[in-house]
Amino acid sequence: MNTLGVIPARYHSTRLPGKPLVDIGGRPMIQHVYENALGSSLLDEVIVATDDKRVVDAVRRFGGKAEMTSKDHSTGTDRVAEVAGKFDAPVVVNIQGDEPFICAGMIDEIVHPLRVEEGIHICTLMHEIKDADDYDNPNVVKVVTDEKGFALYFSRSLIPYPRRREDHHAYEHIGIYAYPTEFLLQFARMRQTPLEKTESLEQLRALETGYRIKVILTRQKYIPLSVDTPQDLERARTYYERNRKQH
Repeated sequence: MNTLGVIPARYHSTRLPGKPLVDIGGRPMIQHVYENALGSSLLDEVIVATDDKRVVDAVRRFGGKAEMTSKDHSTGTDRVAEVAGKFDAPVVVNIQGDEPFICAGMIDEIVHPLRVEEGIHICTLMHEIKDADDYDNPNVVKVVTDEKGFALYFSRSLIPYPRRREDHHAYEHIGIYAYPTEFLLQFARMRQTPLEKTESLEQLRALETGYRIKVILTRQKYIPLSVDTPQDLERARTYYERNRKQH
C-alpha cells in the first residue's frame, strides 16, 4: 500500500518567524524532520508542504522534495490535504514540521494499523504522562480510549479525573496522524464542530461527526519538544548538542 508522508511547514509563524528554517546544529529544522521521516520503513515518499518559496529552496538544497501550497490554509491538515490530492497514494501521514526529533518508528506505528485493520479513519499516538505537572497543562493534550484502542475523547483538561488515585493513568496525545487519503480529503472539507472550537482541537471534529480514531500507545522514545517559540528553539538546540552523536 503506497504511503505518502507530508510535512506541513508554514513560514510565517507569529511567535517564531521563519520557523521551518531556524538553525539547529547547523541544519534548518525542516531538514531534521525530513531526514528523520525518511527513516520510516513504511513511507514510500516524503514531501514538505509549504507556503513560501524560501522553504522550497531550502528543502531542495538538502536533496528533499517540496510542494508549494496555498497561503490561505488555516491548518496544517488543510495543507497536507492539498498535497495529498495531487498524488496517487491511498494512505497519507501528517508529520508535524516543528518536531525536529520525531522518531521514524512512530510513523510506522500509525501506518501499520491502516494496512491490517478496517474501519480506521485516523490513526495517531499517545504515551503515558509521567510528570504530574503536565496534568494541568492545557498545552499537553490528553486522550482516553475504549478497550479496543479507539479514542473516546481528547481534551486539554485532565481526563480521566482521578477520583481514586490508585491505578490512575493519564495519556498525552502525540500529534502525528495517518489517514486513508480519501477520508483526509473529506475531513478537510468538513465544517468545524462545537467541541473542536471549544477545545481548539481539530481531531474532535472527527469524533463529533462519528468517525473512528485509533490511538496507539507508542513503544518508541518520545521527545516532547515542539518548537513554537524562541525559548523552545533554545531548548531544542541544547538537546541536540547534548545528543548530537545520535543525530
